[in-house]
Order: sequence, then structure tokens, then C-alpha cells
Amino acid sequence: MLQIAIVNGPNLNLLGTRETDIYGNESFESYLEQLKAQFAGISFSYYQSNVEGELINYLHSCRGKVQGIILNGGAYTHTSIAIADAIAAIGIPVVEVHISNIYAREAYRKNSYTASKCIGCITGLGMKGYALAAQYFADTLSPETA
Repeated sequence: MLQIAIVNGPNLNLLGTRETDIYGNESFESYLEQLKAQFAGISFSYYQSNVEGELINYLHSCRGKVQGIILNGGAYTHTSIAIADAIAAIGIPVVEVHISNIYAREAYRKNSYTASKCIGCITGLGMKGYALAAQYFADTLSPETA
């Protein structure tokens, strides 16, 4: 079975209650159950942290365990060279996902340090971005590539 890690960064533990006009009313945990039902051929692991070093440690721990990573780095997308370096170091394909359109928001959000280390980016399509990333991995990866 294809193993995919979903990694969410700071403040994404508040989805469903945080700035609902931007991020919607659904918690990520609720959405994850829908994602698992939609992609029965994928085993998803999920990790969220508000701490940069913990996210880096988790990315490192994915080596040899997952074939792909869906990453929403939250604000660390725009500030963390260390997370970008971790993505480059682990040798696992990563798709960057953002619920909001980072290019239609504040100027500082238009820069992504992590995007250049990812195989692709999905931004502004709400939670559906996670499903699109999962579909990409389902179409392109095999379970034996870990």
C-alpha cells in the first residue's frame, strides 16, 4: 500500500475555527477522514506541529517509511530555509499545499523558501489541494519506492 505523510505546520491545528473566511469551517481531522475514504489505496500518516525543529525531525523520520509527503508548512513556508534544506536532504518527493492562495495575500506570503525543493505546489484550492496532491502520488508512485 502506498504510504503518504501529511505534514501541517503552525496554526493548522486550529483549522475549522481559525479565520474561517480564509480557511473554512472544517477541522483537518474531519477532512482527513474524508481523504482516507476517498483514497482507500493510500495509507496516510498525519503530523502537525507549531515548532519548526519538530517538523524537521518528523520530515527526517519519514525516510524509508513513506513514498511521498504532502506538506503545508504554514508560515514556515515563507521563513524557513531549514525546512527547505530538510526537504532537499530526505530524498522523498514533496508536494507543497496551501489552503489559501498565498499569491493573493500579503506580500510576505508570496515567497516560498520550500517550493523550490518540492516537486509541485498547490495553492488556493482549499482543502481539496490535499486530495489533488494525493491523486498525484497515486498516479505517479508505487508502494515499492520507499
